[in-house]
Order: sequence, then C-alpha cells, then structure tokens
Amino acid sequence: MYKYFAISSSATSRFKFNPLVATTLLSALVLSGCATFSQNGGMDVVANVAGETLKKDLVSIRTQDDAQRANDSVKGLLARPLTVDTAVQIALLNNRGLQASYNELGLAEADLVGDSLPPNPTFSISRISGNGAIEIERQVVGNILALATLPFRSDIARQRFQKAQLRAAEETLRLAADVRRIYYRAVAANELVGLLTDAKSTAESTAQLASKLGETGALNKLDQAREQVFFAETTADLAALRQDATSSRERLARLLGLWGGDLGFRLPQKLPALPHHPLSLPHIEIDAVEHRLDLQISRIELAVLAKSLDLTQASRFVTMLDVAGIDKKTRDPDTSQFRERGIDVQFQIPIFDGGEVRVRQATETYNQAFNLLTEKAVNVRSEARDAFRVYRSTYDIAGHYQREVLPLRKIISEEMQLRFSSMQVDVFALLTEARQRIGALRAAIEAKRDFWLAQSELQTAINGGGRPDTQQETRSLATAQASSGGY
Repeated sequence: MYKYFAISSSATSRFKFNPLVATTLLSALVLSGCATFSQNGGMDVVANVAGETLKKDLVSIRTQDDAQRANDSVKGLLARPLTVDTAVQIALLNNRGLQASYNELGLAEADLVGDSLPPNPTFSISRISGNGAIEIERQVVGNILALATLPFRSDIARQRFQKAQLRAAEETLRLAADVRRIYYRAVAANELVGLLTDAKSTAESTAQLASKLGETGALNKLDQAREQVFFAETTADLAALRQDATSSRERLARLLGLWGGDLGFRLPQKLPALPHHPLSLPHIEIDAVEHRLDLQISRIELAVLAKSLDLTQASRFVTMLDVAGIDKKTRDPDTSQFRERGIDVQFQIPIFDGGEVRVRQATETYNQAFNLLTEKAVNVRSEARDAFRVYRSTYDIAGHYQREVLPLRKIISEEMQLRFSSMQVDVFALLTEARQRIGALRAAIEAKRDFWLAQSELQTAINGGGRPDTQQETRSLATAQASSGGY
C-alpha cells in the first residue's frame, strides 16, 4: 500500500502555502474536476446489448416512477398468452436479481469515481506550551505518490468499470437464456401432458375392455395383464409429466419475478413449429470470438493487468516519499518570537526489498491472465462449433419426425382403422398400433423441444450469457485480487 506523505506549512490568520503545497493542492483541484457520475449509471452499454442482441428494452429501477412504469409494462404483457419473446421481456423488466446486478454496476461506477479522485488533503494544527513558552505548528497533509500516479490509476479504474458494464450485460444475456430454456421446457411439458392425457383415456378404456373379456374367458391373463400394465404405466408417466410441467412453470415464474395474482399467466399448449430453413452460419467461430462478452471481459482484465504491471515496475523502488514544508512559530516567556521554515524529506532506502516481490507477483498475475484468455478463446471456438452442430442435428431430427415418421404413422393408423372396420384386425391390434403412434408423437415433441433448446444454446455460444465455469470464476477472482494488491 502507498502511504500518506506529509506536507507541513504554517496556518496563521494570514496563512501562506509554500510552492510545493500550492502545486499539490492546485493539481488536486484540477484533477478532481474530471471525475463525475453518469446520468444513467453506466447502463448505456447494457442497453445497447439488450437492444442489438435481444431486441428488448430494459430499465434500471432506481425510483418509484421507474418501478411503476416497469410494472405497467409487465401487466400489459401478461394480458395475453406468453411467447418466448414476451417472457424474456418480462424478465428483463421484473427480475429483481437482474436489478441487483445493475446495482453492482452502480457500485462499480462509485469505485470509478472514487479511484479517479485525488486524495483529500488534511489539515492539522498542534499547540505545545510549557514554562510560559508556546509553539504552534500547522500542516497540510497530502499523498504525493497518489497524485503522481493518479492518471495511471484513473485509467485502470476506467477499464475496470468497462469490465463491470460488460458483466452487467452478460447477466442480462444469461437471464434471457435461462428464460428461453425454461420456457421451452414448460411448453413442451404442457404438450406432453395433453398427449398423455388422451393416451390415458384410451389405455383406461382398453384396460376395462380387457378386464371384461377376461371375465368371460375370451382373453387370457397374459394379454389382459399387458393391457392393464399399459394403463398403469401411462398413468405414472402422466403424473410425472404433470409434476414436470408444474415445476417448469414455477421456475419460469421465478425468472419472470412473478407472484400473487400474476401467477395466472398463460402458456401455449404446443411448441412453435420448426422454422422452414435452419440458420446458416459459415463464420460462427469468428462471430463468437467477436461477440462473446466473457471473452471481451477477459481482454479487459488482461489490459488492466498490463497497465498494473507497468505501474508496479515504474514504482518498484518508490514505496515511501515524505516531503514536508515546515513553518513553525514559537513564543518564549520573554515575549520573544521565533519563526522557523524549512523542508523535511524522508524516503526509504530499498536495501532489503527492492520491489522484486511486487514485480514478480504482478508479472505472474499478468501471465496467468494471458493464459486464461488464450484458453477461453480456444474454448469459445469449440463451444460455437459444437453448438452449431447440435443445432443442425436437432433440426434434422425434429424435421425427420415431422416429414417422415409422423406422416407414416398417420397412414398406418388410417389403414388399421379401415381393417378394423372390415373386421380384418381385432381391437387389440388397433390399440397396439395406437400405443406405437403415441410413442412416435411423444418422441416428435421431445425432438422439437430439443431443437428449440439447441437454438437457445447456439445464441448463448455466440453472444455469451451461459452458465459461468466455477473453476474459471475462481481463477478470475484470484487474478483480480492479485492485480489490486498494490493499489
């Protein structure tokens, strides 16, 4: 830590500063005018990300009027069934965890302003008397080294604030990605519940018929048990799907920040249809490297550490520099007055500690951040490639069910109905085919759900906002702590 250094001067009724004190205070006055708070708390970067990437509005709630406007917008969006876009918009306006991350951005701006200001000078006065003699000394104390390094530290603080802005934007993207995932899971669960509800009715009728035929001896116990177990398994599957649908809805409600009367929001009963054509992203690796916010944050971290390393190397020998301008007034019992003026300079001789430890720490911290950035760049490229492959494969699989499997199942069902009407097959053969068709429909719904989830993951792989890597976050925290150790 840099210590405070004293500059002493007399402060009589006609207080006079020596040139060193005047220069110090003038520099502090000039530099202090450069640090101010922004009107929007640094939210312009976050708003640009939400507007360009998500095509959504957001608000940083700081007043009652802001809260009321956000609440009115949410009420309007809840008046109709939710789409994935309206769900994301509600979350951006109503999720209090996201608002807490915006408060973190406000705290980061406060740190920026604080780090950009020169240290406040302090005034001290001492009066010593004894044996009729009086000694009066006044001092103005300022931090010389802090003033000398203020431009470098201000630049570092500004970059750290830019990093905080990207962090807030990343939290915005992360919330949007979470909402999309839970939304598609909740809607898919609703669609599966509807399918299994119809299947349960069919299975129940089949089980009752099998029971009656068993009583008459027209159906053996094996076939009777097969029909009854299908009903039992369908009942259990339906109960599990209903629970999944309820839990998914509750998770969505938490992300949207809804409670009380707003919990009656309406969700569609079916997933959206597949797009006619999949996305074509020939330069997906380049797009990911250019747009991923976590990669931009790592670049800023590296730039900050580079400047911190330069500052540490420049000040490795300067750990203490006390400069005092002295103006002392003494009056003895004989009413004689003496006035002494002078300069006192104190500095530390770097005999045992020449700053090698601090320089080595700063160097290793910078190298660590460089390696982490390189690792992240490699991972980002791989994640983008993998996300696009999963997106294309899930699109092809879901499309295969829509184009091939389900139409063929429909033809088989219609043909079985015709054969049943002409008494070529019995009712149990018809029900067996119905079970197979239900299985195909369920697989088709799950394939379509997987596609929409893969599309959401693709957006996350390109723009950022995925779940943070715990190990990476721990190493980044250690890096940040190490980089700020000398300031």
